[in-house]
Amino acid sequence: MSETPLWVQLANLLAAVLFILTLKGLSHPRTARRGVMLGALGAAIATVVVFFSGIPYKNLLIILIALVVGSVIGWIAAKRVAMTQMPQMVALFNGVGGGAAALVSIIEYLESGGENRAFLVATVFTVVIGSVSFSGSIVTFLKLQELITTRPVVLPGGKYITILVAAATVAAAVWLVIAPATWLLVTLLALALLFGILFVLPVGGADVPIVISLLNAFTGLSVAAGGYVLGNVLLIVAGTLVGASGTLLTKLMAEAMGRPLTGTLFGAFNASATAAGGPDGDRPVKSGSAQDVAIMLGYANKVILVPGYGLAVAQAQGTLRELAEELEAKGIEVDYAIHPVAGRMPGHMNVLLAEANVPYEQLKEMEEVNPEFADTDVALVVGANDVVNPAAKTDTSAPIYGMPILDVNNAKQVVFLKRSMRPGFAGITNELLYDPKTTLLFGDAKASLTDVVTAVKEV
Repeated sequence: MSETPLWVQLANLLAAVLFILTLKGLSHPRTARRGVMLGALGAAIATVVVFFSGIPYKNLLIILIALVVGSVIGWIAAKRVAMTQMPQMVALFNGVGGGAAALVSIIEYLESGGENRAFLVATVFTVVIGSVSFSGSIVTFLKLQELITTRPVVLPGGKYITILVAAATVAAAVWLVIAPATWLLVTLLALALLFGILFVLPVGGADVPIVISLLNAFTGLSVAAGGYVLGNVLLIVAGTLVGASGTLLTKLMAEAMGRPLTGTLFGAFNASATAAGGPDGDRPVKSGSAQDVAIMLGYANKVILVPGYGLAVAQAQGTLRELAEELEAKGIEVDYAIHPVAGRMPGHMNVLLAEANVPYEQLKEMEEVNPEFADTDVALVVGANDVVNPAAKTDTSAPIYGMPILDVNNAKQVVFLKRSMRPGFAGITNELLYDPKTTLLFGDAKASLTDVVTAVKEV
């Protein structure tokens, strides 16, 4: 085995340091953009170095074509994707990473015959974890895109089918290590892909961001194991970083949802077959006009704005900032309440509002802002639903029960900007909509906010 040239080792070290700095940069909104650029630079260095490191490789033309095609697809997808679809893209890219790691390990196995036991264990691990990440990420994409139902999907006997498939996957993995055979590898691949689907189907829409984070950790671990298979230290470092950070993020998100990760992943198996919060028939609600809302806001001393996914869909973040500025010009105190899982993934609202140049100091996390609602004259909810739904505290049958929420119901008056009475992503009714102190303003969020801004100027 030839020794790795010194310059290659130094270049890989530089790339590894850049990956670490990337995670550091992503820990704060002010440095996130720089962190992303450092990560991209590290990935570029790692990719280029491979071609000049002296490692023997075949099919150079095919490799270069794949690089160009993949880069073009990635560039176009990233440039065109709307902020509302960013979580779906993250799920897809994450799944592709896990699938790629599994495919590379399969190819290495077919090339070597799996004679080395340690190599075989790493290969099996990569195939299983990478395949679960791939198929599971595809299901999360379908849920987020609402191509399939966002509610938990529990098949008849699903709990036992999932356990059986998991046991068969482990058995096939152990058998493959003991007695390597190509047909066993194919069987293991199929079982792992099936388990990834069964693993994610029972997860409800509100919990999908947690699963994305967990699958991201899986992808990191599969890449790290793939690095061992390929003898690439940088892949081991990068994969370990992704696996560790994804695991920590999953833990933090599960805590933000107020229940253990096992409850998020397997709670649907023990839930009632009847979804919480069914149809509400002709229950009355209090609706108002933009002028009504403007009067409520214009005569308030303190207003808290609560953005949600509907704000992102309407691309109304700039209009919301304009409303805040108009209220501040009248001497009204304005803050933004940010729930940890508002939108479709952590940081979704922070990024959205940063695009509109909202001062970061005005963004208050849930723990900080919740005590302030009791002294708030008007809480204006724009496109949020599940993160302000009191059912999380009062309805034990609700899929979001136990999730900490923004205490909007403690405000003196509540205004909801909604397109319709359709439930939130969790698919359950929000009783706050029927509270006597709640006023609903129906319509597209951007158009409604524009009307409110115009009316506020006249108050």
